Amino acid sequence: MNMSVKINMLYGGEDIKGQGVLSATLEQNKLCLQGLSSKFSISINDPKYNHDIFHVHTINPHFYFRFNKYKKHGVLVGHCHCIPETIDTSINLPKSFKKVFYKYLINFYKKMDYLITVNPEFIDKLAKYGIDKEKITYIPNYVDKDLFHKTGKPKDKYRIQYGLDKDKFTVLAVGQTQTRKGIFDFIEIAKMMPDIQFVWAGGFSFKKLTDGYKKIKQIMDNPPENVKFLGIVDREYMNQVYNMCDVLFVPSYEELFPMTILEAFCVNLPVLTRDLEYFPQILFDYYIHGHNNEDFVKLIRRLKDDPQFYELCVKKSYDGHGFYSKKSITQMWENFYTKVALDHNLFDKEKE
Repeated sequence: MNMSVKINMLYGGEDIKGQGVLSATLEQNKLCLQGLSSKFSISINDPKYNHDIFHVHTINPHFYFRFNKYKKHGVLVGHCHCIPETIDTSINLPKSFKKVFYKYLINFYKKMDYLITVNPEFIDKLAKYGIDKEKITYIPNYVDKDLFHKTGKPKDKYRIQYGLDKDKFTVLAVGQTQTRKGIFDFIEIAKMMPDIQFVWAGGFSFKKLTDGYKKIKQIMDNPPENVKFLGIVDREYMNQVYNMCDVLFVPSYEELFPMTILEAFCVNLPVLTRDLEYFPQILFDYYIHGHNNEDFVKLIRRLKDDPQFYELCVKKSYDGHGFYSKKSITQMWENFYTKVALDHNLFDKEKE
């Protein structure tokens, strides 16, 4: 008899706190469970092999060594959250290990029947590694409005809770404390704006392997007076953090599709980023951006002092959340899994 196409979502890494890949994976799994259950039968980390589609979200070796069994029973879908270039600027790996690991990473992706990327710029980069562009699909990350939203509570309630000045304009950065995230620029800008308080939520998810660890640790141990490091905040409390701040600042030199921006959109928080070449492809006109520290200072100052400009940026964020709505992203996933099922006649396959 015919039954729903079976999808098994596979992921690891729950022991590494404060990293966006896990957040993105959990959100996508929840989205599909809620929105696609009428058409597909979805399991999470099921050890059995009686599935039609095996969707591997993370690059854990124990999945890699099961690829042959997965392919024997069904179709293999991989999720590309990183490439060698992004890892290179995030973690300090020994040269000998790095070469082997990057070869493993690309081979991991090459073995997939289909590959999902969260960043459209990755499609051409993956092709340069010899991966067929035809099997790569871009689907953006998603953030659940039930988890991230405006609380309607006064900002000072949360600011007092986190040891902040309840009245000062507050700039938020979220992410791992590593060089590529622009943390040194974040500190320099804070020094240039002593009347504004700057908050960083995130820490060393990869501990001493983190790029710039020693220098960043020194700053975190002795930050400027108007800078507060919250460390790694559990995801269930991050909505409070967004709600107590006035703007999300993303000074990163390199990003994928930041969950933080989608989370800020949900809260209708203005988003300020660095001029990254691919952001216009995914963020359109929903954010403001600068090229250097002087630009950032001017834009932060304008957000603080110009109410009309601030409200315009709130509207941009609101519109951004509307574009990346639950309905639109769910439809992308339905279209993708339907294509996979049709390509392999899974809807008509006789189930045992």
